[in-house]
Amino acid sequence: MVRKMFEKAGMVPGLQAGPKPVADPIDPAKSKTAPGTMMSFLTAQSTVMVEAEALKERVKTLEGESPLRKLDPLTIKASKWANRHEASFLTAEFQELKAEIAAAGGNVQPIKVRPVQVLNGSTPPTDAAYELIFGHRRHRACLDLGVSVLAAVEEASDVSLFEQMERENRGRKNLSPWEQGTMYRKALDDGLYSSLRRLAESLGVDVSLVSKSVSLARLPEPVVAAFQSPLDIQFRWAAPLAEAMQKDPDGTLERARTLAGARGDLNAAGVFSKMIGLPDPVLNGSTPVTLAISKAGKVVAKLTADSKGRAVVRFETNAFPDSKRKALVKVIEDFLKG
Repeated sequence: MVRKMFEKAGMVPGLQAGPKPVADPIDPAKSKTAPGTMMSFLTAQSTVMVEAEALKERVKTLEGESPLRKLDPLTIKASKWANRHEASFLTAEFQELKAEIAAAGGNVQPIKVRPVQVLNGSTPPTDAAYELIFGHRRHRACLDLGVSVLAAVEEASDVSLFEQMERENRGRKNLSPWEQGTMYRKALDDGLYSSLRRLAESLGVDVSLVSKSVSLARLPEPVVAAFQSPLDIQFRWAAPLAEAMQKDPDGTLERARTLAGARGDLNAAGVFSKMIGLPDPVLNGSTPVTLAISKAGKVVAKLTADSKGRAVVRFETNAFPDSKRKALVKVIEDFLKG
């Protein structure tokens, strides 16, 4: 009677009570044999091996997601909203940047790219694997030098790409008004933003600045071509040029074509003045002059005047080595003393 009571309670007299053993997931009939025990062991080992392989693959993935990578610049294409005019790669400033990158063996400050999107299994339109988000000048310098470019790779939407590129460029403050406007115009034409005001609000930029920039970028090609470079066009000329095109489009275009073919040494301010019919800018109250500075029979620099009467000397690219910059400053200082 007592034994039956213990049996119902799951206990046997003389032994401590304890939980009932949990059934082995392997067939009990097999686990009691040597082959069954071996099968149980191999099953457990197989699970461990699968987990180990999964961890290895994850490690490989994480290694591939390194924040910075050395990329072949040939595998990177410019963004569709790229705002750098070809003339910006011919300036002395760009040559200095390229020299710095060459001396360092590559760009110290990384560019940013995103993987090229391939839709529905189609192949990319080019061999490029990446698209620039920002860093077009650094990328171009590395491309010209034939060295790898240090880049951060990030998945980014079109809007994110555009806004990152715009903010990075605006922070550097080296975009010309026309280049900035070209970037804004492309974004509006592509439908990234519903309106000019919406674009300005999203970027945190004054709407009037965006308006002037876009106005410059929408100037007809003959008007832009009248200037030696579109990089010379200034913000304050946006409204007068737009007004001239509105009031006298045929006359403005005719003057622009004439200036493009017979501009001579006229500076940007002079081109602007003639195009809208203003008097020529003056230097110290006299008739404006442009003096050529030659070397071995070739013009290497020009002395002109801007619209405020300030004298400007503009040297051609590689007119003299960087090592002579201090000497040039000394010559100017000695000239002013006289």
